[in-house]
Amino acid sequence: MNTIWQRWAAPRPQAAEAAALLLLTAATLSGVVVTWAVWLRSPLWPALALSVLACGAVHWRRTRPLSVLAVTTLCTVAQGALGYLLTPLLMGPLLTAQYSLSLHNRRRTSWNSAVVVAIAIVATGLLDTRLNRSPVLSIVNPTAWVLLCGAIGGYVRVRREYAAARSEHAVREREEEARHRVFQERMRIARELHDVVAHHLTLADAQAATAAHLARTHPDQALDMIGMLPGTTSAALRELKATVGLLRQDTDNQAADNLAPAPGLRDLPDLVDACAAAGLAVTVTVDGKAGRLTPVLDLTAYRIVQEALTNVSKHAVTPAAEVRLAYTPHHLTLTVTNDTGLSLPPPSTALDGGFGLISMRERATAVGGTFHAGHRPHGGFEVACTLPLDSRDDSPDESPPT
Repeated sequence: MNTIWQRWAAPRPQAAEAAALLLLTAATLSGVVVTWAVWLRSPLWPALALSVLACGAVHWRRTRPLSVLAVTTLCTVAQGALGYLLTPLLMGPLLTAQYSLSLHNRRRTSWNSAVVVAIAIVATGLLDTRLNRSPVLSIVNPTAWVLLCGAIGGYVRVRREYAAARSEHAVREREEEARHRVFQERMRIARELHDVVAHHLTLADAQAATAAHLARTHPDQALDMIGMLPGTTSAALRELKATVGLLRQDTDNQAADNLAPAPGLRDLPDLVDACAAAGLAVTVTVDGKAGRLTPVLDLTAYRIVQEALTNVSKHAVTPAAEVRLAYTPHHLTLTVTNDTGLSLPPPSTALDGGFGLISMRERATAVGGTFHAGHRPHGGFEVACTLPLDSRDDSPDESPPT
């Protein structure tokens, strides 16, 4: 019934207000008539006029709650002074005004007003000695109804405030979660772009430098090296297009139709060949039985090896590196070493602030792994990370983008 009334009243606020006031007036007048017929033979019309005045004042209960409460209280007290028993029906306007004031005002105002009205009701019952009535009916009952309406109005107000606070808190949490996801996505795309661009441009730079070095002494080899440059740059453009293309799609389904498989350890031979074409000798050693990797873990392992080899190409004195993959039942350990030493930039950029090392560390920790990079005791440089083979495929911070 309440739902049906709300559906009807929502688009018709004025009609709903008029209907509510008519129902309140009818109930109040019926309460006056019943009390007049049962308890006394005092004049009826003054009590009816006071009831109509009180019901009319209720219309302004939201804009002038204190004034409406004062008017309805005076009308109710006057009816009690005429000898009418203050029943809930007769007190309908007063109870409505008290409930509305408690609903839309502060707690202190609500309870102060309820106490003042209760005192007025008690005083009316004590001063009316014309009829031998029970104190429960003439004093306790009407006072309890006033206090009850004040308490209900305050309770509903608190519930609404609590619901509004929860809704506002939920909105803030959703906004924070959205900002966090946007930040994670930006970091993920930044890592992908850095790894793709840095790796291929480093190889292209190495090939160009080698070709320039061989141009005078071995022109044939220089031409062969130059001939490899289009393949390196084309591979960079393909991966860059696949990564940036995700940002240009309107829907996930449209993006999925144009996606190529994400690179993984299965592409390690191609990576070794590309490094060899740039003059970097890479040896790969696999220990243990290779297990099936999730797409996220496969991409993570590949990108870490790729970035480590890129650093070797950029900083190694002698272009040679060893890649070791060690499989255990629960972990995959990746180790990329350069035994001949590195010509490193300053430590602040090589070990702490370099984007390549930061990217590798973030990738490893995103899937629950560990990462270490530093100089070896007997010379050279080592990049090592351990990745859990049971990492979940739905990691929030990584997903295959290409």
